[in-house]
Amino acid sequence: MSHPDLASPGTGDHASRAYRLRMALREPTTVIGILMAALFLYLIVVPILSILGDAATVQFGDERRVKDDLGSFTLYYLTRTFTSSVAQDLFWQPLMNTLKVAAGAISISLVVGGILAWLIARTDMLGRRWFATALIVPYMLPAWTFALAWTTLFKNRTIGGQQGWLEAIGLTPPDWVAYGQFPITVILALHYTPFVILLFGSALKRFDSQLEDSARILGASGMTVARQVILPLMRPALMSAVVLIFAKCLGEFGVPYVLGLPVNFDVLATSLYRSIGSRQTGVAGVLAGAIMLIGMIAILVDAYLAREARRFVTVGSKGSMNRASRLKRWRLPASGFAGGIFLISVGLPLMTLFLSTVMRRPGSFQLSNFTLDYWIGTDLPTVAMRTGVLLSPDLWQAASNTILIVGSASICSGILGILTGYVVVRTPYRPLSVFLRQVTFMPYLVPGIAFAAAYLSLFAVARGPIPALYGTTAILILALMADQMPYASRAGISAMMQLGKDPEEAAQVLGAGWLRRMTSVVIPIQKGSLVTGIMLPFISGIKGLSLFVILAVPATDVLTTFSLRLVDYNYTQAANAVVLIIAGIAYLGTLLAQKLTRTNLAEGLGT
Repeated sequence: MSHPDLASPGTGDHASRAYRLRMALREPTTVIGILMAALFLYLIVVPILSILGDAATVQFGDERRVKDDLGSFTLYYLTRTFTSSVAQDLFWQPLMNTLKVAAGAISISLVVGGILAWLIARTDMLGRRWFATALIVPYMLPAWTFALAWTTLFKNRTIGGQQGWLEAIGLTPPDWVAYGQFPITVILALHYTPFVILLFGSALKRFDSQLEDSARILGASGMTVARQVILPLMRPALMSAVVLIFAKCLGEFGVPYVLGLPVNFDVLATSLYRSIGSRQTGVAGVLAGAIMLIGMIAILVDAYLAREARRFVTVGSKGSMNRASRLKRWRLPASGFAGGIFLISVGLPLMTLFLSTVMRRPGSFQLSNFTLDYWIGTDLPTVAMRTGVLLSPDLWQAASNTILIVGSASICSGILGILTGYVVVRTPYRPLSVFLRQVTFMPYLVPGIAFAAAYLSLFAVARGPIPALYGTTAILILALMADQMPYASRAGISAMMQLGKDPEEAAQVLGAGWLRRMTSVVIPIQKGSLVTGIMLPFISGIKGLSLFVILAVPATDVLTTFSLRLVDYNYTQAANAVVLIIAGIAYLGTLLAQKLTRTNLAEGLGT
């Protein structure tokens, strides 16, 4: 008979773990958690493994080229993507273009956003409360909204179709202004400048003015104070903004599609799209894997920087002073600069899009040229769009699909988010809690275009009892649910960590089962968090493009893909009208979400 003290090393730990697992399985929370873990494993992990598997196995139609059987292991797609004669066009040039665009966007957004953050957080600039919110608006709107506005203004006849406004008045923009790296970089910089304003501005808001005063007392000049005192303490916030902007640029599809494809300026996202469109499934798997890897590295670097930022305890210390600098005679010019950025990044693009939808001929401001035909007209001379947008059955079908797909996915994400938070906080089995935390965060590490390609790889054909889902609304709902779980689960976990066990234990004493406790106690108390877990995926889904452009077909068009098809047909007025509708829904949805959750994107910047 063995004695516990004399048991082999690890035996006691193993028995203890087994006992804890058996006890945990008696709890409904753990059983539900295991079922959810299996669901997320299939909806998140399996698609990613599927597309990575495509990169290493012979695909249908490539057997003769690869000289091996279908499904056999192969390195053909890796060598084709990275070292073959077409590797430059498939991967290396798109990678360089992606890095150049990201570097340019980061540089511009750091300069512009850094100045604006300082003006809002640390000066007495006129109207800074209003600017604190107004300058965040570009991120509330789809990035490719501004791409369409750019083409409306600067488009030339290189690719045919309607003239741009400048060309219509006799000024033909050169190709490098109309298309390619320059406009893509500028638009992404303006779109992601709010990241810098939020992150850098919040850090500046917490910065103790006494540190600056002490340096000045010691004789340091303003430049020295900025370089040796302020910037070192701000470095974590700035680096976090850099990494996040890079990760966003990596997966951005809409802007490069509108402004890059006409002149064959490919980034990684559009190269992946081309590969899928030309049925190069194996190459698409390699490209998706590369995008995932780079995205994961970027986000993990950001997580590391966030941990490092906690070392800077002097920022925002108790009793710190946050004294606004007086701009004096520069007060009005500073407000003019901020107003100019708002005009360029929001006012001018939206006004351009709107005016384009009420003009027969681009750039002609004669009264006779204005019309509402593109909104509510009938018997239009265009081939496919015979009515105005608001009278088009295709628009209302796309709107109906959007509400069905995005609404269903958002509600499911919100419910799963609350359940995830409940299991993570309540389950006594810690490995299950850790797994749910990590697996629901995984889609955040994967750019949308790569995640969509993963879903296409898994669900394009029937697998076991699961039928082929490509071309159905089901694949879009499932993909959007999985893609939005990082936001929904974080909202659920945050809410449940703030909810004590007392209300639930009281209900349990009265004999309420788990389901009754959830429906009568937990969900009513956490209805605000449930709304947050639904609204955030809904807003993101409404303006999202990368996920839908791969998975949607004409029968399952949502508003974003419908507008992109109109762009492809050169129906500029109709496309811009649909984009304005999307932008309005996204903006109003963001404001509603902030009102319901009593939060503010610009919280802490304006006072």
